[in-house]
Amino acid sequence: MTITPEATEPIPAAPTLPLVAQDPWLAPYEPVLLARQARLQQRLREIEAQHESLSKFALAHERLGLNYDGRRRGYWYREWAPAADALYLIGDFNGWDRQATPLEKGPDGVWERFFPDREYRDRLTHGSRYKVHVVTWREAKDRLPAYLRRAVQDEETKDFAAQVWYPEQPFRWTDQKFRVSNYVREPFIYECHVGMATEEGRIGTYLEFADTVLPRVQALGYNCIQLMAVMEHPYYGSFGYHVANFFGVSSRFGTPEELKHLVNEAHRRGIAVLLDVVHSHAVKNEAEGLANFDGSGGQYFHQGGRGEHPGWDSRLFDYGKPEVQQFLLSNLRYWLEEFHFDGFRFDGVTSMLYHHHGEGVGFGDYSQYFGPEVDDDAVLYLQLAATLVRELKRSALLIAEDMSGMPGLCRPISEGGIGFDYRLAMGIPDYWIKLLKHTRDEDWNLHDLWYTLTNRRLGEKTVAYAESHDQALVGDKTLAHWLMDAAIYTHMHKDDPDPIVARGMALHKLIRLATLALGGEAYLNFIGNEFGHPEWVDFPRAGNNWSHHYARRQWSLADNPDLKFQYLQAFDEAMVGLARTERLLAAGHARELNIDATNQVLAFERGGLVFVFNFHINHSVPDYRFYVPEPGRYRLLLNSDDARFDGFSRINDEGVYFTQPDEEGTGHQLSIYAINRAVLVFKREEG
Repeated sequence: MTITPEATEPIPAAPTLPLVAQDPWLAPYEPVLLARQARLQQRLREIEAQHESLSKFALAHERLGLNYDGRRRGYWYREWAPAADALYLIGDFNGWDRQATPLEKGPDGVWERFFPDREYRDRLTHGSRYKVHVVTWREAKDRLPAYLRRAVQDEETKDFAAQVWYPEQPFRWTDQKFRVSNYVREPFIYECHVGMATEEGRIGTYLEFADTVLPRVQALGYNCIQLMAVMEHPYYGSFGYHVANFFGVSSRFGTPEELKHLVNEAHRRGIAVLLDVVHSHAVKNEAEGLANFDGSGGQYFHQGGRGEHPGWDSRLFDYGKPEVQQFLLSNLRYWLEEFHFDGFRFDGVTSMLYHHHGEGVGFGDYSQYFGPEVDDDAVLYLQLAATLVRELKRSALLIAEDMSGMPGLCRPISEGGIGFDYRLAMGIPDYWIKLLKHTRDEDWNLHDLWYTLTNRRLGEKTVAYAESHDQALVGDKTLAHWLMDAAIYTHMHKDDPDPIVARGMALHKLIRLATLALGGEAYLNFIGNEFGHPEWVDFPRAGNNWSHHYARRQWSLADNPDLKFQYLQAFDEAMVGLARTERLLAAGHARELNIDATNQVLAFERGGLVFVFNFHINHSVPDYRFYVPEPGRYRLLLNSDDARFDGFSRINDEGVYFTQPDEEGTGHQLSIYAINRAVLVFKREEG
């Protein structure tokens, strides 16, 4: 029914913003969206008046911290600590004397001192260690500088210290011709953690990753890697999400030059590199991090309870403070320019966007995205971040970890959005885990499956994934482990007909291809899950006697020709290859062709490919007929039942299928053998 307004009612004005024009339900909130744009423009004008440009504003790391001045020949050390009473630089160079080297405070709250080469050349050298001694109204503490480039841990005391890092020979990049847009038309992302990327019971290195893992990633067809835990963090078991030193390259895995080698090698192989950046919170440790740095209780963070994350036991940034904006924006510029990263996956965006941080909140009403619970300062910061990244590297990728569904998060700022490119489809892995935990295979509801995998905001791109690191953490299990449980340890020999493994192998393939084909405009896989890596991820800790057993990747399982893991890896390579070749993820949303609850068959078309999933536990259907968009001759491109994927080879992969008109002559049907627990992918041949 169409409702027309009364003659006395004002006719609503046409929407100003493309975001609102596409989604009329946003019309009542257009003033909020316009106010966000206006506030951003006002802040940019303020920054330009004081710093000439946003990009120059984001150069704080070249002033603050320890930086070498080639013109004056010496080091400057500067630290922003407005509430502190005194600062002293201490380290190897002065015998750690807390009174020997005081800094002077400037009117902007920045303390500084110059260290000329003529006096410090032989003392303040590459590799030497240092800290800053901060005296406040209540205590005096040795702290790690906020802008340090490298922190190292003493093996005996476990104490962290900053380290002077100015090698005589700078790293020589050879990736000048690499452009993200030339190699990444649609992102196929391999999420990985360098430390756990080795099979041995120890921490892996940047160099090992470059030499052994990057070739695997390239062979599998992924065109992006997403590096976790690069920003320095004191507790290894935090997975890198409790960051202490935002400009520090984690020294657990090697040197800054070795990280640069990894990125350079990835670019040589045509692989973009994304940094998992954590600007949503910071570790609350005072010995290693920024908490209470100048004694004010706030400085980088909100004062009081607002500065504490209730679920993460960490500190929350004050995004409205200019110095905090500058710190975080400079951090983005540093990683883009110093290490040639190609973009960022922003962690914890939901926590940033709302005062309630998404804790225990269900999002079901548009007013929740524009009301008083939204942190407008965080929205402004994210818009500034997107603007800066676009200025510095136009083709960079920006991915938001957001489960709230904030409208416009992944639309350009000019259209009323916040400026990200992609949002992680966090509901999809949750759906699969819940389904496997609580629903028998024969009771799967294909309408729910279709809705969950296709339900996303029109005009905003999504990264689909069946499982990420979240699903692999101790306390949960990977999809392969949920599917095969204990049999994954005892029945994975290629000649073993175990029915539990047969079911698990089949569903693992179906789940991953359904997610890729339906779930978004990009696809993500967590390291090792492509071959069904067993077990969970559990980093060394007191509770497991500091063991690395669960913090590694057992590549030998996939490489062993006698085990079935190889077949899952082969299927992953085949489905990614097909999706890339056919530009599947650029094709828009899938079109439903048939949802058949009786036979548990789901058929749909996307990008010219016809997918037929049969989820039935034991019922295959000969002469299964369904309508297809175009008549003609169809060829089978991918068959999960193929023997090379540990299938039963129940159909001929070389077969050609011709459509037939239906009895009414109004449509064209394809007739196939819809084999159970398998997916078949067809493409219409021209001519």
